[in-house]
Amino acid sequence: MSDYPVQDNPARRRFELLVDGEVGALATYHVRDGAIMILHTETAPAMQGRGLASELARQTLDQLRERGDRVIPSCPFFAHYIAEHPEYADLVAR
Repeated sequence: MSDYPVQDNPARRRFELLVDGEVGALATYHVRDGAIMILHTETAPAMQGRGLASELARQTLDQLRERGDRVIPSCPFFAHYIAEHPEYADLVAR
């Protein structure tokens, strides 16, 4: 388990990775045709270079799997992450 929890914030339509209670990285999304479309990923400037975006992607995809959701990786970072981690390919909505 990571030291940095990821939580879904449906009111803001984003997954947030928390570092000491602050949002260190986030992935915005939109629900489309019953799937979660990941639109954009960003890391707080002061926290870049620590692998937080990759940890955010991993935990987000794990949570989507647990919920039984499908994902549309519109964000280039998530698309690349899934391409490099084929264990998540089954989550991609066709």
